[in-house]
Amino acid sequence: MADLIIKGGRIITMNGTEIEDGAVVIENGLITFAGKDTCEKAEKIIDARGCAVMPGLINSHTHLPMTLFRGHADDLAHPGWTKKIQKAEMELTPIDVRAGAALGVLEMIKSGTTTFADMYIHMDEVAQVVQKTGIRAALGYGMIEELNEDARTKLKNRIDFNKKWMGKAGGRITTMFAPHSAASCSRELLIKIKEAAALDGMRIHIHVLETEDELNEMKKRYGMCSINLLKEIGFLGKNVLAAHCIWLSDDDINILKNRKVNAVHCPSSNMTLGAGIAPVPKMLDKGINVALGTDSAASGGGLDMWKEMRTASYLHKLKDPKAMPASCVIEMATKNGAQALGVNAGVIRAGCFADIIIVDIKKPEFVSLNPVSALVHGASGCDVKTTIVNGKILMEDHKTIFQEGKIIEDAMDAISRIFDRSV
Repeated sequence: MADLIIKGGRIITMNGTEIEDGAVVIENGLITFAGKDTCEKAEKIIDARGCAVMPGLINSHTHLPMTLFRGHADDLAHPGWTKKIQKAEMELTPIDVRAGAALGVLEMIKSGTTTFADMYIHMDEVAQVVQKTGIRAALGYGMIEELNEDARTKLKNRIDFNKKWMGKAGGRITTMFAPHSAASCSRELLIKIKEAAALDGMRIHIHVLETEDELNEMKKRYGMCSINLLKEIGFLGKNVLAAHCIWLSDDDINILKNRKVNAVHCPSSNMTLGAGIAPVPKMLDKGINVALGTDSAASGGGLDMWKEMRTASYLHKLKDPKAMPASCVIEMATKNGAQALGVNAGVIRAGCFADIIIVDIKKPEFVSLNPVSALVHGASGCDVKTTIVNGKILMEDHKTIFQEGKIIEDAMDAISRIFDRSV
């Protein structure tokens, strides 16, 4: 007997097919069947009539505890925003980070995100939140440091963090190295990280050319941009998750293609901070795997991947109405993210993790000849009814398994503490 069967919905598999009035069978955290019908029985059956059944969304770049800074540095360009946020970050305690991470997980689960990639500080707290809540995550302990004795100690601590948490929470947690950027880490430190990642078979999560200031600083310091430096030291590869990738030349794009680097587009954050527009259509045309992320709630405004999909599509249609169709954008938020993070998810197919969301489409705005287009251009997190991760129901009919009131109260208390201390 199966653990769970989802029946009657329109299955958007992200594997080239859509199944009307389909069934998805789940057992031991995996999808065992996805098709037109099944005669199997299950401990629980979910009636998904009037709903779309699809892979959970994957937020491939965020800083989850920064939910606590939402609205704190609005209407500032990237340099001013960074300065104001960093001042507040000086007041963060591990307890605050845990509260912010829990708030972020709640927001993501309620809006249909089942996996996220995160880099920040006090990451043991974030890992504990992931372990407790049931979401899936790829976690990296951030590094901003020149290679001095302290940096060597920090690198060892990051290696220890990776080993401690890799594969924990029943396999829901994977770990990565997370140097902030080529501009905020020395060449020597980047080489050490590359070597450590190769030794342990780890992924690397890094900001790449998010701002023109980074481009200019790298040219001043090294006589080359971040991409060329990372290429020169052998840093780039299919294990690299490169967030933002805004200030790329055509040669940079070719390097990313040839090294099979994964890029992450964060349009809301990039627009809000005036950072620029990433050449995503060019990257996609070159065959680069481009995923989608919200960045932090403090820069992008929230963690709703539906908003991020819509923003990504509209932003690039300013120059070319044919760019970024709905089918492309939804791939970025599902299967492309899974590829970038190396998780067996992002599609509904037998053998994949049972990370699934059910979206209520029995509404006027979803009456369409093209259901995927209607979802990308019309849906919001509020339309997600049910969220399942690893076969476990974390939200059903809009009701989560969490103590939502306590999570919100803890986050509000943390905000009060942070800004009381910073006065």
